[in-house]
Parts: sequence; C-alpha cells; structure tokens
Amino acid sequence: MTRPMQREGGPDSGSPRSRLRHVYWLGGGSGAGKSTIARRLAAKHGLRLYSTDEAMADHSGRYRPEDCPFLATFKKMSMDERWVDRSPQTMVETFHWFRGEGFDLIIEDLLKLPPDQDVIAEGFRLLPRLVKPLLHDPSHCVWLIPTPEFRLAAFESRGTIWSIPNKTSNPKRALSNLLERDRLFTAYVRDVAEQAGLPVINVDRPMAESVLENLVASQFGL
Repeated sequence: MTRPMQREGGPDSGSPRSRLRHVYWLGGGSGAGKSTIARRLAAKHGLRLYSTDEAMADHSGRYRPEDCPFLATFKKMSMDERWVDRSPQTMVETFHWFRGEGFDLIIEDLLKLPPDQDVIAEGFRLLPRLVKPLLHDPSHCVWLIPTPEFRLAAFESRGTIWSIPNKTSNPKRALSNLLERDRLFTAYVRDVAEQAGLPVINVDRPMAESVLENLVASQFGL
C-alpha cells in the first residue's frame, strides 16, 4: 500500500512515533499464525513485510553485550542449560527476546525502510509495552493469543516441534519446558495488552486462516 506524501513539520514529525506511522504491528504468542497472516495481508494489500523472527540471527550479531546481558548469557549456555535444567518460569523471566532485548534493533530496521510504503511488522518480539509508545494510530496493532491446543497443533503441523528438544539430552523434558514457557509468555502478553487497552484476538481451533486474516485486517482498517 503506497501512502500519500505526509506533510512535514510539527513538534512530533521527527520522532520514532511519527516516523513509524506507516507500520502495522502484529504480535502475540508463538504458533498463533502471525507469519502466515502477515504474508497474506502483505500480498493482498501491497504491504512491505518485516519479520522479527527472520531478523533474530542478524540482531544476535549486531547487539552490544552491555545492552543485552540476557542474550549474552544465553549464547554461552549449553542446550541442556537452556531447555532442560531450568524451570519454564525461569525461562520466561530470563529469555532475552521476551525481556525486550534487541527491540531497539527492530526499530532501527524499520526506520531504515522507505516511508512511502506501509509495513506490517510481525513476531512475538513485538511486546505490547514496547509497541504502545510508538503507536501513532491505535488501530495499527493487534496481538494474537493462541490456546495451548492451537499452539501444539501448529507446531506439529510444521514438523518442527522436536527440532530444539532433540538437541538436548532429555527431549521430552525439554519439549514440556518449552511448551509451558510459551504458555506462560502468551498469558503474559495477553494480560499486558489488555491492561494497556490494546487489542487482542484469541486464536483457537478450528479457526480458519481466512477468518483470522479478516479479523486482523478489520482491526487494521485494511
């Protein structure tokens, strides 16, 4: 979607909030269908797509340890230390992306994109508390909240459910920890979004992709 030229000037014209007015923010829990819905909306409405998941490898190489201490610690850990030896609650509390580390790199990336084309940014890293101060239009955001059953079915359908657990010495425990960690994180995102007055969409089986796409498009006013 190509935007008309915006009139320059005004006290807020140079702020990130103003410069990101063309961004639609699609966040939420893992396995909710964010990437699929973002791709469909980008293709249908002529939006540029920005995936925070795809940017993670680049951001892991660009970060400064003093700005991302949890990421620095995580990179030094073994697979068992990451996914087997700790409780799901500890995983949630210490996972770098869940804490918002590297969010400034997301903003750097978005600010480098041409401002004359609308952008849909998607990924679990778009935390409500970090996105809200950047919203120029409150309709330009939504968080997808999958049920544990929907998330499990999504992971199984992708064939990636064991990709991380199988790299540990105890795959079953690692998988159980990962699924509970994701459940806790999703509940946290929902609670923070609702407390901040930001929109959420609950995603459960057997919701069709077309239905979810229409709900998100309606929220965005596309």
